[in-house]
Amino acid sequence: MKKEIYLAGGCFWGTEKYLENIPGVLFTEVGYANGSTENPTYQEVCSHDTGHAETVKVEYDDSVIGLPHILMLYYDVINPVSVNRQGGDVGSQYRTGIYFTDDGDEAVIRDSLNQLQKKYKEKIAIEAEPLSCFYRAEEYHQKYLDKNPGGYCHIGSDKFEKAKKAEDKSRKFGKKTRDELKNSLTDLQFEVTQNSATEPPFQNEYFDTFEEGIYVDITTGEPLFLSTDKFESGCGWPSFSKPIDLESVKNYEDRSFGRIRTEVRSRLGDAHLGHVFEDGPIDRGGLRYCINSASLRFIPRKEMEKEGYGDYLKLF
Repeated sequence: MKKEIYLAGGCFWGTEKYLENIPGVLFTEVGYANGSTENPTYQEVCSHDTGHAETVKVEYDDSVIGLPHILMLYYDVINPVSVNRQGGDVGSQYRTGIYFTDDGDEAVIRDSLNQLQKKYKEKIAIEAEPLSCFYRAEEYHQKYLDKNPGGYCHIGSDKFEKAKKAEDKSRKFGKKTRDELKNSLTDLQFEVTQNSATEPPFQNEYFDTFEEGIYVDITTGEPLFLSTDKFESGCGWPSFSKPIDLESVKNYEDRSFGRIRTEVRSRLGDAHLGHVFEDGPIDRGGLRYCINSASLRFIPRKEMEKEGYGDYLKLF
């Protein structure tokens, strides 16, 4: 389904170039949004009190990329606590803002901003408002950096390359309902991933498996661990020095059984995986991710391409 969002992030030349590179984005154009005058010119926006912000209209395929992922990428190229300034550009027209046309997007945007605020002591300066107006900018501003490859841009070229690879894993590895999981998982897999149970040590599928391959979340298929980061810890459960991507797991304080431990859950599936401890190999970072076999599915290296994980072969 095609959806739209309007993002103000400083000079719209670079912001548009960045956003159009993201997989799932179908169309972009630059313009002036949420001001008080009709059909403003660039000169009026820059030199008069029009109230408009330089903004990029983004149309995207919601089946490929979701709004939370777009916003996460947007935050990566702005200073979210800067007021009326991004990079070397100063003025209210360079303020940051998220403007929506679908009322259903507001809760998603508010939640996203609340999560972002937790990373900063300063107050987030990003506006979040319904789109009140949007006027397409002059033609020479459209796809400006395509027309002028050496033109001014406040966003580093490395960000453009990163955007091209910014796959929304939540669309590919979506979370299932409890009923769907109940029907697709074994009783043990369901109890471990959904009810935080623990399987017996030394009596589970992968504790002594050291074949090359990738371990994915049993509930979603999201890649979590590599065999090259697996080690023998003697604990009776699969042990890893690190996940493939720290963003793929979430840590929580666990006070069950009269102890304080750090629980590890998958980010997309919110499945209980196990716990992480600080008694791992020092030469590998000192951590031990102690993970239940029942929360994982192992895919041998020779089958990764066929199973759709060919992009991860370069990690070996």
